[in-house]
Amino acid sequence: MALSDLLYPDNPKRRQELIDLHQELLSCMSTNFRATNELAGVLNEHLGCTITHIQMRESSTVKENCDIIIQAMSEIQHQVQKIDSDMKEKLEPVLYQKLYDIKEPELEKIAIAHKIFSIVLGEATSTAGMVAIKLLGSNLITLTVSKLVSLLAQIGASVLGGISITILGLGIEMILHAILGAVERNQLLTAVRSYETHLSEFKAASEKYQRAIREVTSLVREQVQ
Repeated sequence: MALSDLLYPDNPKRRQELIDLHQELLSCMSTNFRATNELAGVLNEHLGCTITHIQMRESSTVKENCDIIIQAMSEIQHQVQKIDSDMKEKLEPVLYQKLYDIKEPELEKIAIAHKIFSIVLGEATSTAGMVAIKLLGSNLITLTVSKLVSLLAQIGASVLGGISITILGLGIEMILHAILGAVERNQLLTAVRSYETHLSEFKAASEKYQRAIREVTSLVREQVQ
């Protein structure tokens, strides 16, 4: 038993808490990587975008991986804003307003959007208009992505940011050394609280983000079938 465990008997419990929270954070990040790639794939295939797929880097820190997701999400935001600009530029003002009018039938909106994409791309898939309307009319970009980007930036700037994501393959003592540099009760408590605070918000925002993407991709799959 380490000397710090004799001085602070609750340290072993805190250690395991810290490891469990770190695993939970990385699992959540990994799911966001997959969801982001799924959305990028839909945009690339149906709306003519060229968004690069991303991969979690096991040799990098939490912050570096947060930055990878942020960059991809920012590119998605940029592409969707461009789609909106193309619509606004090529449609009569009355037709453009119809795209955002909740009283307008969705099928009519989809038909308008598809017509524009057929012009922009030369040829558009049958699902192009549907995907465009789903993205423009939902809060996926305006709220969901923006919230998640903000939280990822906070995590990257916190005490968690400098931790390597590879430490899960190491022993408990090495993990704690990587996280804290030394095993002391006040440091453990600080680290655990930091994880708990960030993880709670991050999980909630991630679930909304992933749910919104599932709505888009499930519609695409239904069209294909």
